[in-house]
Amino acid sequence: MIRGKVAIITGGSSGIGYATALALSKAGAKIAAGARRTDRLESLQSEIVRNGGEILIQKLDVRKKSDCDAFVNAVIEKWCAVDILVNNAGLMPLSFFKNLKVDEWDQMIDVNIRGVLYCTAAVITHMLNKKSGHIVNISSVAGRVIFPAGSVYCATKHAVTAFSEGLRQEFSQRGNIRVTCVEPGVVATELTNTITDKTLEKFVESTKQMQALQAEDIANAILFAVESPSHMNVNEILVRPTSQER
Repeated sequence: MIRGKVAIITGGSSGIGYATALALSKAGAKIAAGARRTDRLESLQSEIVRNGGEILIQKLDVRKKSDCDAFVNAVIEKWCAVDILVNNAGLMPLSFFKNLKVDEWDQMIDVNIRGVLYCTAAVITHMLNKKSGHIVNISSVAGRVIFPAGSVYCATKHAVTAFSEGLRQEFSQRGNIRVTCVEPGVVATELTNTITDKTLEKFVESTKQMQALQAEDIANAILFAVESPSHMNVNEILVRPTSQER
């Protein structure tokens, strides 16, 4: 059970992050949600408070280590604990490598990899001192399956998957810190909105025609992992839509 525990969620302003904040709050957790879009965070805050939950919101750019540290420090100052970290913030501006969208590569590396490292670094000492905690990293089916126009994105998600396993080996047995890597397939979120490569318009349209997963489906998978008994470490959850082949 997670009632009374403190859960930090990055990218909490929409999609999986927003849905996860609601799901964990309904299960009794205290929520700390960070994102760049504070107006969306305020909507989340209103919804959670209206339902009787507790929430702290803060502007967060996971590309900045100082932001990650300040966010975690604010949570510890308020509740004196961090029990769960959900590294959800991510970008997916797919493009064919030959189009050399270097700025977009840099953004993905900064958010999808550095952001996960920075936020994990911000909580790990606290969790080690407590000898308990749960880190949930949102990877992707792209952390297993490579596809055209996804070489850089897939590389970042492979990194998240590898990082998750490294954390598990370092901290689960020695520090009682559980680690879960969640790998969603196509989910109906804003993720495709960052794609600027015009040659991928048909791909984007095909994902919209599919009966995609909903953000709540992934939130429920996360809830299953964090509510599992303490002797059980749910290491990986791969969730695809039934109609998704790869």
